[in-house]
Amino acid sequence: MNPSELNVDETPARPWWRFGMVWMVVGGPLIVVFASFITLYLAVTRPDPVTDRDYYEHGLSISHAPAEQARNHAQTGVPRAPVAP
Repeated sequence: MNPSELNVDETPARPWWRFGMVWMVVGGPLIVVFASFITLYLAVTRPDPVTDRDYYEHGLSISHAPAEQARNHAQTGVPRAPVAP
C-alpha cells in the first residue's frame, strides 16, 4: 500500500499548552500552591500577638461566683420541706 493512499493527516500536532483541558488539570493545583505561598507569607509576617505573661494569674483573678453558685445549687439542691401526713 502506498503512503499517499493512506488517509493520513499531515498537519503538525498542536503544542500541549494549546489544549484547554491541560489548563483545567494543571491550573487547580497551581492555584492551590500559589495560595499556600500567600498563606505562608501572611503567617510569617503577621504573627499572632503574645498572650499576657501573667495569663495564669489573670485567669485565677476572674470571679466565677455565679457559675460556682449555680453548680453548687445544682449539686446540692434545695432542701425539701417535710410533707405533713
